Amino acid sequence: MNIEKLLERIENKKVIILGFGKEGVSTYRFIRRHFPKMKLVVADGNGNLNTDDFAGDKHVKFIKGEGYDQNLNQYDLIFKSPGISFNKINYYIENERITSQTNLFLEFFHQQVVGITGTKGKSTTASLIYHILSHSRDNVFLAGNIGTPFFDIVEQITPESIVVAELSAHQLEFTHHSPDYAVLLNIYQEHLDHFNSFNNYQNAKTNIFKFQQAGNFLVYNGDDEHIPGWVKGNKPESDTCIFGTQIHPGVHVRCHNHLVRFFNDGEIIDEYDLIDYKNLPGTHNYFNIMAAIAICRRLGLAHDSIMDALQTFKGLPHRIEFVGEFKGIEFYNDSISTIPESAIAAVKALRGVDTLILGGFDRGIDYQVLIDFLKENPIPNIAFTGPAGHRMLAMCREQDALPQNYIETDDYEEIVRFCFEKTPVGGTALLSPAAASYNQFKNFEERGETFKQLVISS
Repeated sequence: MNIEKLLERIENKKVIILGFGKEGVSTYRFIRRHFPKMKLVVADGNGNLNTDDFAGDKHVKFIKGEGYDQNLNQYDLIFKSPGISFNKINYYIENERITSQTNLFLEFFHQQVVGITGTKGKSTTASLIYHILSHSRDNVFLAGNIGTPFFDIVEQITPESIVVAELSAHQLEFTHHSPDYAVLLNIYQEHLDHFNSFNNYQNAKTNIFKFQQAGNFLVYNGDDEHIPGWVKGNKPESDTCIFGTQIHPGVHVRCHNHLVRFFNDGEIIDEYDLIDYKNLPGTHNYFNIMAAIAICRRLGLAHDSIMDALQTFKGLPHRIEFVGEFKGIEFYNDSISTIPESAIAAVKALRGVDTLILGGFDRGIDYQVLIDFLKENPIPNIAFTGPAGHRMLAMCREQDALPQNYIETDDYEEIVRFCFEKTPVGGTALLSPAAASYNQFKNFEERGETFKQLVISS
């Protein structure tokens, strides 16, 4: 059993769990279930971390606050949680000591894993693949970055199981194994505060296919500016399926208007007519759909089973989510948008946005592509918020791209009032910030829920 091999990797090791959020707690509980008396060290930079629930464990030591990440080479296994950055560590950590739930799970269960990554769309695509597979078979799991740690499901997995895994760049960064089925959706500038450079971020993403073997399967975006070059440079041994709008040799899938067609050396081998499919609006979602169908076909699902399942998938919250019509105005919540490309995609998907909310935490992303888009596709009313919004507004001023009406505020109540005052009846107001949320909110979900509640209660 693969779980026994995983446990052998941990047994009799000197272990530290670095970061005690959701995944760190999951790692602790997994180890404790199988090794009740193993000595453990848990280290977290939060000096006020509440560990009262673990006071009865005499075999665990907690290191909190400044200096939590020192002397790591004294441990055999460093279980790094995804959010932990090594940017400020001033000494060399031996890579063979660094591991994670993702790394060990892929090492021992890779043959059963469908891994999905990308800067944007990975949650939607992972959920869609899970939905389609679950429509036709039992024993399918959804885990990873989408919310369920891998160690929370590992005891439930049988040889017949399929695990659909959303994988972030943070999870892939120190991973030395790839899933047998991999999807790479897109790569845009994001998380540069963690990775220091765009090249490092891209390199982490490509770990999703870098260790694949012959007979494995890679689905990737052939239209992306960066991905084809990374694939060509790494020369994976796996079978590939390219998706996008262009013609490619071999097996590929293209979307044109409402048709998704699979080709093999120019010959159409399958076709999906999505003219009546309204659940995932926008061209970017057609890319997600193409990737999902490619994986499900590879796993043996029939055309009609895939189409039937597609019709019942409703999408995820905070992703161009229709909040409702209030006072004759349609409101949409796309709080997941943390980069300029996703805001552009949302505006294009809705085909007529009257009021747009931009901004949040400023991570130094280049917003020129968004400013250029707004110059070519003017939106009458824009609310700019947070440090990123302030920078976008300054760029609009400098480049003669100011909207007809705008406000600059960090008050979401004022922003929602602006939406109601400036958006015409029959018009559309969209929250698609193109920036992270944590200057003002805990996460993008909290930002989206705040926006929705303010709209509904107005």
